[in-house]
Amino acid sequence: MIWNGKNVLVTGGAGFIGSHLVERLLELECAVSVADDFSRGKRKNIERFLDEINLQVIDLTKLENCIKVTKDIDYVFHLAASVGGIHYIKKENVRGSTPSLLMNTNMLEAARINDVERFLFTSSACVYREKTLELNRFREEDAYPANPSTTYGWVKLMGEIQCRSYYQDYGIKSSVVRIFNAYGENENLDPRWSHVIPSTIRKVILYPKEELRIFGDGTQERTFLYVKDCVEGLILSMEKIEDAEPINLGSEELVSINELTKKIIELSGKQIPVEYDLSAPPGTHKYCADTTKMKKILGWGPSTPLSEGLKRTYNWALGELNVG
Repeated sequence: MIWNGKNVLVTGGAGFIGSHLVERLLELECAVSVADDFSRGKRKNIERFLDEINLQVIDLTKLENCIKVTKDIDYVFHLAASVGGIHYIKKENVRGSTPSLLMNTNMLEAARINDVERFLFTSSACVYREKTLELNRFREEDAYPANPSTTYGWVKLMGEIQCRSYYQDYGIKSSVVRIFNAYGENENLDPRWSHVIPSTIRKVILYPKEELRIFGDGTQERTFLYVKDCVEGLILSMEKIEDAEPINLGSEELVSINELTKKIIELSGKQIPVEYDLSAPPGTHKYCADTTKMKKILGWGPSTPLSEGLKRTYNWALGELNVG
């Protein structure tokens, strides 16, 4: 697949994963466009690229805007979505789902109208629901019969179905990637939206001004995917998948939330007591991605150990929070 000179659009390109993807696409010598309304993304994330990209600050819930940003575009990475940590997606149903549903629908229709060559949709591990109290190693087929625990998961499944429909009906080559717990620099540190790693890093850095309290009892188990690895997986998925069949994107380094918290505390050099909020939503208890299909189709796996990714993220957060 040719990247050099191709016109590539990243929706949500000022966001966490999107900003890293923009950087990588520029390294591949693409002509990069970014569509973002800055509701989650930050200009700061892409500031150093502003002279190299076409930035459009725009509302993608409107079809005419989606048609505008996809004009003359070859490849679309559709990352824009209403997203946050488990505390956000558990309580925001209409405000969380409606913008994403509109954006997914409009972006695919605009891709059809403007004859976009390839389209990648970022789905999520939230499409799955745990089936056992032991470790749930989710295979792609485990998403059906569908029963996600959040509206966010249902919206992602609907986006997957839409991609498959546009591939079957109109031949739009589509990739669907279910991302498992990406983390890294540029992730949102705001406690209203943040996921477990940036949330914990923030609390550790700011302790004792902020208490270190985690959701649940800390025995929940997860794998985490460093953002630079995630970006490589997205690019390979765009290259190798065109029939909208979903693929997991994750690592195999399993860790409990208690172990994760300990690693982050060790980076700080502090002695910090951990408190537990048993009334807060803990999310799926124990889960990870079955990466068999990912390895077979992409011929790839992530290369950044959790310890290294956490160190990079922690050091970045020190600067963001003006500590260090």
